[in-house]
Amino acid sequence: MSQRTVQECRQRLGRAEGAELAALIDTYASDERHTVRAAVAAATRRLERERAEHNRLSRLSELEDSLRARGLTYIAGVDEVGRGALAGPVTAAAVILRPGAHIEELDDSKRLTPAKRLRVSEQVRGTALAFGVAHVPAHVIDGLGMTVAVRTAMIRALALLEPAPDHVITDGLRVGLPMAETPVVKGDAKVAAVAAASVLAKVVRDGLMAGYEESYPGWDFSVNKGYGTARHLEAISQLGLSPVHRRSFAPCCEGYTLF
Repeated sequence: MSQRTVQECRQRLGRAEGAELAALIDTYASDERHTVRAAVAAATRRLERERAEHNRLSRLSELEDSLRARGLTYIAGVDEVGRGALAGPVTAAAVILRPGAHIEELDDSKRLTPAKRLRVSEQVRGTALAFGVAHVPAHVIDGLGMTVAVRTAMIRALALLEPAPDHVITDGLRVGLPMAETPVVKGDAKVAAVAAASVLAKVVRDGLMAGYEESYPGWDFSVNKGYGTARHLEAISQLGLSPVHRRSFAPCCEGYTLF
């Protein structure tokens, strides 16, 4: 058989993944042509990244796998976003992932760029067994306090899941849900379903806050998402408060009015 051209070697290495890529790297490892050797080196680095990512995603699923091994079937991850904002709701998402689910780039939402969060969110929606998102608005947060508001948002999100979960994994401390729960510190970076929930909650809430820009122009909600940036604080001092500001939060509780 005639030797493949340099271009053919590079194309094959560029297209292949996983076991096929590893086999091609072995095949071309002894090729003495400089360009092919460079392509093999690049392919080797890519394979190492793929394997590292596969191992990372496998570690994210370890807790869920161990709970399934104990006889549990539907394990939900739940997380919230918006706790520290000055405006808008606190939003919770709950996700039940299928066993063996592989969601590329899945991670704590805070570690992902907006573009990556959107891609991951679409994968979660397309591959999860069930998911739900719920909001508790600003005026209810003012009445309940944040701890109760977060619990309420999580319970509402979990109630949207079909099938209902056997067990819930939460991020951080125990929430006090009316069902069995396992709290995991930094769970959004350690547990697949919690990471998926963190991404879904973030994307949905960010979209909601961006939509407020049209109704309440001037507070820069499409950029700050309700958080206390310098520009947002300046807008509060100049314009007062919108209907979606949390009046129990400083500086919103310092006598500003508008609506």
